[in-house]
Amino acid sequence: MAVYTDITEDDLARFLTDYEVGTLLSYKGIAEGVENSNFLLHTTKGAFILTLYEKRVDPKDLPFFLGLMHHLADRGLSCPLPLSRKDGALLGELSGRPAAMITFLEGMWLRKPAAKHCREVGRALAEMHVAGAGFQLTRRNALSVDGWRPLWDKSAARADEVEPGLQDEIAEELAFLESHWPKTLPHGVIHADLFPDNVFFIGDQLSGLIDFYFACNDTFAYDVSICLNAWCFEKDGSFNLTKGMALLDGYEQVRPLNGAELRSLPLLARGSALRFFLTRLYDWLTTPPGALVVKKDPLEYLRKLRFHRQVKSAEEYGLVR
Repeated sequence: MAVYTDITEDDLARFLTDYEVGTLLSYKGIAEGVENSNFLLHTTKGAFILTLYEKRVDPKDLPFFLGLMHHLADRGLSCPLPLSRKDGALLGELSGRPAAMITFLEGMWLRKPAAKHCREVGRALAEMHVAGAGFQLTRRNALSVDGWRPLWDKSAARADEVEPGLQDEIAEELAFLESHWPKTLPHGVIHADLFPDNVFFIGDQLSGLIDFYFACNDTFAYDVSICLNAWCFEKDGSFNLTKGMALLDGYEQVRPLNGAELRSLPLLARGSALRFFLTRLYDWLTTPPGALVVKKDPLEYLRKLRFHRQVKSAEEYGLVR
């Protein structure tokens, strides 16, 4: 979440007349994240999230994102729901951007998740993978292996500004992953961005998943590897084996990983670390001054990538069979 496009109170009040949400009381921008402009609204009928979809989001993908939330909720997964306008549409326009009103999900994201929370996340991720079956719309993962080189090409010339020698290291890593990436693993709808700030808890109980704007069709185990990267490393860069064990155990309680998925997990973790390194690197180098957005350090994911290069098996992530 972030704020790239500002809105005025008058424009927002007019926008809200198309919804049955009452009268606007207050609103404020949400600065976390990097993709869309988001605002927390309070009206006479409750709290809502307003999302303005920025230029990096293809408007053609919005029916997939919004429809997926309804599909998953209908199958018991706790997630926000897009509100219908009075004319039945899920999308409107505000400040020149496609915009949607989303229900507010109670809870908060954890700044210091423990192993018990990682187990809940693993279980919820597997439940999402199962619940996504039967969703009729599809969306290619533009940020999978075939999308990394175009993204890298936008940053490669300046990479050594971030760390000397980085240009050669990433070029070699990218070539390796392109030639070894698995293509026949079980697949379906994945979240593709299940970081701690996209999972809400009330106490120690997971209350729901949010921010499905990277969701797509891809390999389930790749989604697992994203969560290992996002949830199981400490601030000093060390991998927490106890958290890894809990996350994988929670996942396998719902959907056991097969042998091919387990053998591929270290490689997939390298790939997901590279994916987030590349997007962070691009944003680090190109985010305009004055944007209300928290830029994220790309070197965090470079360190994770280097860790995964040394991993030989899923057992080193805490898998217990």
